[in-house]
Amino acid sequence: MLHFYPAMRSKTVVVSLTLLVHYITALPAGPGYWPNGTYSPTSDFQTAAAYSLIDTYDASNWLNKFDVQAIADPTHGFVEYVNAQQAQQLGLLKTQGKQLYMGVDSTSFLNPQGPGRKSVRVQSKTAYNRALVIADFAHVPGSACGSWPAFWMVGPNWPNQGEIDIYEGVHQNTYNQATLHTSPGCTPTVGAGGETGHRASNVDCGAGGGYNGCGVQSSAATSYGTAFNANGGGVYATLWTSSGIKVWYFASRNVPANIRSGNPNPGNWGAPMASFAGCDFDAKFRDLNIVFDISFCGDWAGGVWGQTACSQINPSCNAYVASQPQSFGDSYWLVNSVKVYSV
Repeated sequence: MLHFYPAMRSKTVVVSLTLLVHYITALPAGPGYWPNGTYSPTSDFQTAAAYSLIDTYDASNWLNKFDVQAIADPTHGFVEYVNAQQAQQLGLLKTQGKQLYMGVDSTSFLNPQGPGRKSVRVQSKTAYNRALVIADFAHVPGSACGSWPAFWMVGPNWPNQGEIDIYEGVHQNTYNQATLHTSPGCTPTVGAGGETGHRASNVDCGAGGGYNGCGVQSSAATSYGTAFNANGGGVYATLWTSSGIKVWYFASRNVPANIRSGNPNPGNWGAPMASFAGCDFDAKFRDLNIVFDISFCGDWAGGVWGQTACSQINPSCNAYVASQPQSFGDSYWLVNSVKVYSV
């Protein structure tokens, strides 16, 4: 992956992360990883009169349905992704009752020139073509200097088969950003009914060879990180069809009853956070796998480090992450479930 650093649209240095995220271009969470170039697609585009449940990912089957990827971080982060055995031995991947926990090492002091902080990255064994993906989170990685967590979907031939970043941000941000990355030529409009977020980056999702992406930032200050957790967790729902890609955020207390009952009906959820329309979505997004990770520094978080309040603590992102293990005790996912429905 090329090193690409986001362009700052503000003329002045912004030291507040809450403000900073309004001026940055999201980088891709990173191309997927398929051992020997293989992947496991579902049958061609799913069609159904209603939304039919295809897959449920939860504490009962997580390790059977996800591959734990002990790979070099494609986004050049200060992170060491461990394998499934190491993750479980270190307590970074485990079940907690009916919930699934994925976290990072928050006790070790590290060499900033070394391999990075131990973390977990997983990718679903199954790939999808058009779907409704509903993720129910009890807890997401907290807002912390140096961190870069993401929940996303990606195709094997990046960027030609696309990437949908559903939940992503860096540092002390509390506003989620949803971003599409494609090959050049996908310039989304706002879908009918509008969106509650605001466009945060490029017009063409394929700008910069796909690295720049086109993003929508949530207008909800509780949509990411520590604020999301303090607000009781919540649900991210992503509807990917031939005509568009929509992302909703619901605080736990506001989750629609039809989601809770297992009979989702996006038609009565109101305007989504992001509504991408006006692109050939069937051509630009194919065979997408689900990915979770928690990285540190790297192309995005490291690229904007100098423009954040975090750099006043330490001028080096890697050095900060290496020397502050206690800062990452809240850097973990606690997942109730991820459900995938046909569309």
